Amino acid sequence: MLAVFDIDGVVADVRHRLHHLERHAWDDFFDEACADPLLDEGARLVKELALQHDIVWLTGRPEWLRDVTGSWLSAHGLPGAELHMRPWGDYRPARRYKLSVLTELAPRGVAALIDDDDEVVRAAVRAGFPAVLADWVPRERVLRRAQERDGRT
Repeated sequence: MLAVFDIDGVVADVRHRLHHLERHAWDDFFDEACADPLLDEGARLVKELALQHDIVWLTGRPEWLRDVTGSWLSAHGLPGAELHMRPWGDYRPARRYKLSVLTELAPRGVAALIDDDDEVVRAAVRAGFPAVLADWVPRERVLRRAQERDGRT
């Protein structure tokens, strides 16, 4: 069974770079991803669930950020090598993009999805997936817009 985790807002603290989203400066926002502090609450949950499940990462980060994201996960000692990232040119709302990946993962068994986006969590639950809202960091309005309207993270 799989435990599927989002990254931003779950294990990576993106608050230091949210100001770039006000200007729609996507490159600047993503360029600073390597400097995200670790969110201890999320890291503890990942390590706990890794004792019984295979960890899969499901992020709205763009595919071109794969090396940076993989290095960040590794540098923070987070388990799980499988990383699903938003394909080039895919600007669907996060809830639609992530639900499509969850559907692909379903035959392997999804024990839980952990995400900070309440719309993603609701869509997953409506589709029959167990999902938990990562609420340890307040979700800023600008991030909600980026995820759900702009389809960028």
